[in-house]
Amino acid sequence: MAFGLTLFAGICTGIGSAIAFAAKTTSHRFLSVATGVSAGVMLYVSFVEILQKGAEALVHSYGDPTGYWINTASFFAGILLIGLIDNLIPSAANPHETHSPDETAPLGDAGAPLPDFSVGDTARREMAGPGAHDHRVEDRNLLRMGLFTALAITIHNFPEGLATFLAALQDPGLGVAIAVAVALHNIPEGISVSVPIFYATGSRKKAFLYSLASGLAEPVGALVAFAAIRLMAGGSGGVVPPQVMGILFGGVAGIMVYISVDELLPTSRAYGKGHDSLFGLVAGMAIMALSLLMMKSL
Repeated sequence: MAFGLTLFAGICTGIGSAIAFAAKTTSHRFLSVATGVSAGVMLYVSFVEILQKGAEALVHSYGDPTGYWINTASFFAGILLIGLIDNLIPSAANPHETHSPDETAPLGDAGAPLPDFSVGDTARREMAGPGAHDHRVEDRNLLRMGLFTALAITIHNFPEGLATFLAALQDPGLGVAIAVAVALHNIPEGISVSVPIFYATGSRKKAFLYSLASGLAEPVGALVAFAAIRLMAGGSGGVVPPQVMGILFGGVAGIMVYISVDELLPTSRAYGKGHDSLFGLVAGMAIMALSLLMMKSL
């Protein structure tokens, strides 16, 4: 079940790409609400559930207050880890950078005019607003940038896949919630990786396949990471000790909070209008809260 949930979340990167190529126009308002919901779910479940589970395991293993200190350190270590990964990726190749409507329109509509890349990135940002990138077709490095974007998503998907996998092993209900949140935010990621590859190759098929492959790295990465954890820290019978799980949960909470605040919320605001992102954020928190309450009452 844990692997199935992680696989579902990863496949949604390909689903996002398919939506971009199938739709005449991309619904930026839908993307705004979806990413807002994902951020709300991630923030709520990180602070209310995952961080608390980590604290319980660590306090049980190391006592109070040492367990709380280790839990807090794990939380900020997770933020530092994903922050370092994010800062190594140029903004134009970052999978969480938004793309303007004139860049995404040709993906689903062959008759849509290609953006005028000749004016350069700076001028296009002023004309098209946030999200405009220089994807000029004649640039020989464009395909490399598209492949780098796919690699960037693969790197981002590694901790996300681990979070989904570990949560599902510990608590299947919690794993479902995290899988849905990750899946929602993988949809715009699929669009992001498709844009530069499409302009580089002119092939919708190649753009879709690269996007899908980057998403499938999520369950593969989760299994590799979990296997490594069991080999290095596994106790008798290959079971991961509770103190190791506690540290991992603290780190996972930090990773998810960083993704929500640094990537999902800005993306949601860039795609949406008015309070779309706020509505999505609150809805995501409410959905997660109700889900946890219902699971506890069963």
